[in-house]
Amino acid sequence: MNLKGVKILEKEAVAWQKKKHSSMQLDDYQENAKKTAIYAPEHMIMYPALGLAGEAGEVANKVKKIMRDGIQNLPPDWKHQLASEIGDVLWYCAVLASDLNVSLGTIAAQNIEKLERRKRTGTLQGSGDKR
Repeated sequence: MNLKGVKILEKEAVAWQKKKHSSMQLDDYQENAKKTAIYAPEHMIMYPALGLAGEAGEVANKVKKIMRDGIQNLPPDWKHQLASEIGDVLWYCAVLASDLNVSLGTIAAQNIEKLERRKRTGTLQGSGDKR
């Protein structure tokens, strides 16, 4: 297969993947993520929180390499690699939220409400949770 054929197949694969996963809701994702969570009950909260920190570090490391090497020197699938790491972060967020008995959808909605309130009051910038 020539390079043009490979590019066409890649575009078709990306379109198929977007169509397949474009409608997944946060709470549906959370339910599916719970099915793949394998750790002892006594490690609830701790295991996903530590995993979240590790995966967030992997995202940061990939972004650091973008800064260091420049986008032009990255592998062709660098966006896919970074998105995959973000997916791992999302998995740990979903499982941690489940351990807390809170839906990921609720967390997302509350976070948007908080950010909209901060925007209205001019406190998006600054520090502290109680802005």
